[in-house]
Amino acid sequence: MNPVRAKAWSVGSRLTIRELAGWPAPLSTTPLTLVGREGGFAVLFRFGAVCAIGLKKAEEDLLTGQATELAAEPRKAPICEEVEILIAADREEGIDAAGRFTVRELSPGRAQVIACALAKSAVLSDYEGEVATVFERIEPFAKELRAGRSRHGGKMILREMGDVLLIQSRMVGRAEISEKPDITWDDPELDRLYDKLAMEFELRDREAALTRKLDLISRSANAYYDLMMGKRTLRVEWYIVFLILVEIVLLLYEMVFQR
Repeated sequence: MNPVRAKAWSVGSRLTIRELAGWPAPLSTTPLTLVGREGGFAVLFRFGAVCAIGLKKAEEDLLTGQATELAAEPRKAPICEEVEILIAADREEGIDAAGRFTVRELSPGRAQVIACALAKSAVLSDYEGEVATVFERIEPFAKELRAGRSRHGGKMILREMGDVLLIQSRMVGRAEISEKPDITWDDPELDRLYDKLAMEFELRDREAALTRKLDLISRSANAYYDLMMGKRTLRVEWYIVFLILVEIVLLLYEMVFQR
């Protein structure tokens, strides 16, 4: 059988899941799994990703357009991850010498597992881009600290900290990168298939690297913020000392001239 293409897009920060116009009744709602008109599958995930397996180009365009309309914070240029799938009942499931992922059959269960791994890979790529942008923004802070000055305000620091918290909440609370899909719990074959896909896309290693980067950004932002607040506290203390001195001077003035 000819290979089929599986593609996943990170279209937004999250998706409002509901049935889509122009598609047959869903096979499953968790995740929402649809069948193409000429075969293949479309799978939508609440964490902001959508996957097409063996669909025609027109169906892919329809799917991504509808998913973007359902997305919160839709991406202008969604990141796409793709893999070629070879269906061969007589071969072992996994990556072959040509870099294709081999499965024995393209059942709905296997399609969901493939879609889940590919969608998480696309979301990770999206997060990696966001983290790289945050690193670019905090680099001037580090250069200023090395030069012994700091011109950026607290609002900018709080924004960076907010970006870090948002990415962490999406990774842990929505995408659950380190968690296996529910369908693998009672099916050893699907469990092994997901493990092979997770290894191929380096999901756990990439999540661990992202976590380390987010932790570094968070600690750097906190350190910068503490330094800035410390300077403000010192400034306030000097203001208080100045006011006390002014009050003493006025009191002495009154004592001297009233006599």
